[in-house]
Amino acid sequence: MKAALCALICAFPVLSSEPPAQDAPAVAEPLKQTLVVTGSPEPVPLEEADRSVLLLPVRDKAILFNTLMDVLRLDPSIDLRQRGANGMQADISLRGASFSQVLVLVNGRRMNDPQSGHHHLDLPIPMEAVERVEVLRGAGSTLYGADAAGGVVQFITRPAERGEARLQTGLGNFGSNQQRVSLTGVRGGLGQSLALSRDFSTGFMQGRDFRGLAAHAGTSWSNRAGATGVDLAFSDRAVGANQFYGNFNSWERTKTWMASIRQNLGSQTEASLGYRRHTDLFVLHRDRPQAYTNHHVAESWHGSLRRRETIAQNVSLFYGTEGFGDEIDSTNLGRHSRVRAAAYGLLDVRVLKRFSLSAGMRAESHRGLSEWNPSLAAGYWASSHLKLRAGVSRAFRLPTFTDLYYRDPANQGDPGLRPEQAWNYEAGADLRPSTKWRLQGTVFRRLDSNMIDYARFSAFEPWQAMNVTRLRFAGVEASAAWQGRAQVLEWSYTGLNGSAEPVAGLQSKYAFNYAVHSGIFSWTGNLPGGVAVRSRAGALDRFGRDAYGVWDLSATRAFGRVRPYVQFGNLTDTRYEEIAGVRMPGRSFIAGVELVWQASKK
Repeated sequence: MKAALCALICAFPVLSSEPPAQDAPAVAEPLKQTLVVTGSPEPVPLEEADRSVLLLPVRDKAILFNTLMDVLRLDPSIDLRQRGANGMQADISLRGASFSQVLVLVNGRRMNDPQSGHHHLDLPIPMEAVERVEVLRGAGSTLYGADAAGGVVQFITRPAERGEARLQTGLGNFGSNQQRVSLTGVRGGLGQSLALSRDFSTGFMQGRDFRGLAAHAGTSWSNRAGATGVDLAFSDRAVGANQFYGNFNSWERTKTWMASIRQNLGSQTEASLGYRRHTDLFVLHRDRPQAYTNHHVAESWHGSLRRRETIAQNVSLFYGTEGFGDEIDSTNLGRHSRVRAAAYGLLDVRVLKRFSLSAGMRAESHRGLSEWNPSLAAGYWASSHLKLRAGVSRAFRLPTFTDLYYRDPANQGDPGLRPEQAWNYEAGADLRPSTKWRLQGTVFRRLDSNMIDYARFSAFEPWQAMNVTRLRFAGVEASAAWQGRAQVLEWSYTGLNGSAEPVAGLQSKYAFNYAVHSGIFSWTGNLPGGVAVRSRAGALDRFGRDAYGVWDLSATRAFGRVRPYVQFGNLTDTRYEEIAGVRMPGRSFIAGVELVWQASKK
């Protein structure tokens, strides 16, 4: 707790009222109207969203973050459980949901892995390709289908707006070195972007080295039918997995390929198709690979056709159909495949700054079973500064292929598992007393049934995948943000309480790993001399574990096209574990330089 308190206190450096220098990166964005696309069938201003949605900007701030995991850590409702440093192996939880109950999207395309929820964050996109991250807290199956029981995390890539080139390289302790390249160009109605990244480390302890490569290419153009967008991406990660899955010096390598295309057919219809391939090579004993090795190849596709109809002034109807397919070829799980289809409709009534209401229903079928997922959300402006909102929604999750078919001496899957269901209820308020302040608060409750967990009745038995029991989670989210002339100061907190129907003698492996309390202080601003600084300090108290605090700090200064930077992680050198038994790195740093060339906007 001393480390946690120290981190929170250190989050408040002396603020400067001096405006930023002309050549400093713009990091203190005003609290202005911003469009969001997650949780709504079409882009809406953030202040008009009827659900709890958080926007985390990345563009023009990427030099102040080491990885996308650092961006996600700005939301206390997100509980990252990393095994590998730099996000090389990370699980994501939202509002206490399991790592398989959070849907991950890239530009609307599903990234969830049908093999295992452990690979949802194997993102094939470098951070330099990302414009922003949007987080929908709470169920989102009406719009997005399976796996959105706890919420949705969407990574939105940067559009090409002008010619630009960014080259970045850095070195740090633990044998770390990294390189980044970002190129964009525009010619007429054609926009093209390319981002590449490489991360390498010998590891902060034996057997914890890693190497990561990622590449993303985005193309957009206008034609007679409408706008077209194409995304191609790839990642390759090799990780020393010492102690990741027990007392073994393991090793794991994963590769991810992604391809997607979206086409507007006029102003009211959009068609899209996405494909994802993921391979996972796991070696239990790194020095004796012949003892136990698993190799999995998983493929997924997703196609959709969506349309918008204007019913009357301020009234719109959104509807569409979708198809999904998953298959796997695995040395352990065997060969399996599944397909499913869905149709949805959503009625949206919106009178800006007065009243909004959306009501939707989705039907998704799989192997003769149908999942019906309704949602209802409303917002009301009590005054020009205060908005009240509330919503109720249902979601579901399909078992992964690991849940169904995995078998080893310690863990057993179950082919007869049923899908999970979850009801989400929430109510909140957004208050903007002045142009400098933004206050938000939300209370929520989630009711899970047919929860899939690994459980057992005796320590002498293997863990068995089963639909164990009903779970109940209730919590509160609160945040306050202040915008100065060159500073942004934010405080946010999430508290959570979970309960389950007791089953005599049953031991659970995953259900109660949630964060009971999570608080974050962050500051982004400009110091005298044009030095841009980002500070983030967080304290987390996980159920049944000791609380800990971590403080990160980064800074940069632009000298024309040259921008040196330094990034510090875990400045308090806190010893902590996000996954029980998997030690996280102590104090770390990366220092480097970025070269930037930009053409003038036309």
